[in-house]
Amino acid sequence: MPQDKVRLNLQVSSELNQMLETIAEDTGTQRSDVIRQALALMKVAHDAKRRGKHIGLVSDPDKLETEIVGLL
Repeated sequence: MPQDKVRLNLQVSSELNQMLETIAEDTGTQRSDVIRQALALMKVAHDAKRRGKHIGLVSDPDKLETEIVGLL
């Protein structure tokens, strides 16, 4: 069963557009994919905050409690 899709029109600054282009080129995707992944990451951060958790970056993967995969 296909999911319902909604088309959004989004205005961004030229600086943000360039950042989207750069990330899309670096990851071999499109700007819309970058935005979808960014929203997915925001949802993870939002849900974690609601559960009293924190989002951060670590240099030692052995210190991870939860790993987010499939973004890049």
